[in-house]
Amino acid sequence: MVFWRLQGRTAQPLVAPEDLRRRATWATLGTTLLTMTGVFAVVNGLVASIAQNPAAGFGLGADLTALALLAPYALIGWLVGPFAGRLAPVLGYRTVLRVGLAGSVVATALLAVVGVHSFAVLVVATLLLGVTYAGIANIMLNGLGVLLSPADRPGMLPGLNAGAFNLGAGISFVVLPAVQVAVGGAGQTGVGGYTAGMLVGAACTAGAFALSLLIPRPAAAETGAAHDVVDAR
Repeated sequence: MVFWRLQGRTAQPLVAPEDLRRRATWATLGTTLLTMTGVFAVVNGLVASIAQNPAAGFGLGADLTALALLAPYALIGWLVGPFAGRLAPVLGYRTVLRVGLAGSVVATALLAVVGVHSFAVLVVATLLLGVTYAGIANIMLNGLGVLLSPADRPGMLPGLNAGAFNLGAGISFVVLPAVQVAVGGAGQTGVGGYTAGMLVGAACTAGAFALSLLIPRPAAAETGAAHDVVDAR
């Protein structure tokens, strides 16, 4: 409340209250926050954990886990990202974002239901998440942060969006492993906790998909729409 009042009174606000009221601001930031909450700890926490768990998982070493799961996940996202960036102006940034979010929900659900029992499916579903999240959704969220910023304050939304990425990653590592431990118990000898944590992640990502429906269209950045006006309020 103090921040809101101070920002409304100063001539050079850090973040103007009228900018925070824009649909382009809160819808984009909310989508980023929920996406990171739903995905980040799934791969970097739960998948890595079950791969190394000798009782409930597959008993891999940390080096083999990184080589078989985490490095391919990151690399495939790096490879897919430029293609997603090329398609976005043609198909629409929001459309490509929703493809990535929907695919992330499917990949996370596949990890939760089948991947916890099969190492081959664990690898494939993690790669799929690398395509849909790291290569598509993540790129679109960063791009929308730039495209939907106010013309006179172009750094406002990218800055807040970076904070939403970081905050979502932190919340993800608070919530999803807590669900895993709460359901799986202290011994962690079964896969039920991992399944529950991943399903919560899938639900958060589904919430991000729903909230993305409210993100305004960056029409001027899309092919054939140079004369359209973004409705960002």
